Amino acid sequence: MLLGTLFVALGMVIYSKALLLTGGIAGMALLLQYVTGIGFWLVFFAINLPFHLLAVRRMGWRFTLRTFVAVGLVSLFSGLTPSWIGFSFLHPVYASVIGSSLAGTGLLMLFRHRTGLGGINILAIYLQEGWGIRAGCFQLAVDLLILGFGFFVLAPDQLLLSVVGAIIVNMILAINHKPGRYRGFT
Repeated sequence: MLLGTLFVALGMVIYSKALLLTGGIAGMALLLQYVTGIGFWLVFFAINLPFHLLAVRRMGWRFTLRTFVAVGLVSLFSGLTPSWIGFSFLHPVYASVIGSSLAGTGLLMLFRHRTGLGGINILAIYLQEGWGIRAGCFQLAVDLLILGFGFFVLAPDQLLLSVVGAIIVNMILAINHKPGRYRGFT
């Protein structure tokens, strides 16, 4: 859980510095950060609070507690990471590829241990386990919808790189997170 949340937080900090957008609740939090100036870490934590009710009802208390801790850790690490590292130059293409790869790998680590990052992740895991709908494919559809709102906030090149990043995250999940392939014990 620690490594997965660190990977996701670093990916989101990279995205934030490059003014890129991702899907899911993290994408909503980034959008709100760009529009309001409120830190990603705070918005991400706050938006996720209502989704923990769905997690309890659909995924059980153990999953919900792990997810709550993971959301808290990503929020914490996202707030602290800018004081740990800095970027004098960050190429947007590199930011898109490495940020999405870090986030996708972190999500994969969390998913394999029955932990989500709230919001869309909770719904994606539920649909995969209950209905056989691949988590990565579902998330890609939702992410593209969220990225559509970025049209009003981002420059076209930033939006295109954000779409590329969303595809990378979700392909990592679609290819690697298959029922029965691996299940961590927590």
